Amino acid sequence: MKFNRILLSAVLVVVALVVQVSVLARLQLPGAVPDLVLLTVVALALAYGHVTGALVGFTAGLLADLAPPADHAAGRYALVLCVVGYLCGLARPENGRLKSATGPMTVVVVAALGSTLLYAGVGALVGDTAARHVGLGFLLFTAALYDLLLAPFAVPLIMALARRVDNDPLAETGANGADVSSGWLSSGTGLRIGNQRGGLRVMAARTRASRAGRIKGVKRL
Repeated sequence: MKFNRILLSAVLVVVALVVQVSVLARLQLPGAVPDLVLLTVVALALAYGHVTGALVGFTAGLLADLAPPADHAAGRYALVLCVVGYLCGLARPENGRLKSATGPMTVVVVAALGSTLLYAGVGALVGDTAARHVGLGFLLFTAALYDLLLAPFAVPLIMALARRVDNDPLAETGANGADVSSGWLSSGTGLRIGNQRGGLRVMAARTRASRAGRIKGVKRL
């Protein structure tokens, strides 16, 4: 991993964990809790790929395991987020272009359901039966719902930051020069800054070239 990726990922994970513990965990919502740490891992995995997603997921999960008021065995959530980060990273297109918000939103829902099931499964192996008392079906529904509602406010912003920092300051582009988060950001989030600037640069270059051609033509005459 590049140093700027490591630094950005560390900052985002710590901020997400602080917000998760100090704000989201205190909302006392029925069922699950909105998981900003999970969304951070998903966003970074979609931006950087499966290797970075697995590493960030493991680190974020381990910090969540150790952060108070954690009441489960250390390493349990690290395993879950490591697997989730790896699989979400595989969903990143090879050319770095996401055509619409449907793909990332689907990834968020699958990640929420998968992480809840995997967390409950690992808990059952170590004797934690808390999911049975809450009701696994209701837990899955609320986890997917809360993460889906929170995702539009977190995932595109994190992907935009990851894209900019990684290329310092230009957007990360794939083989066809497309933003890695252009599909999501063009769906009404109001963050199409990278694409707009790129288009303006191309238009300005074409304008300068045409003016230079006209000037040279006049001089030749």
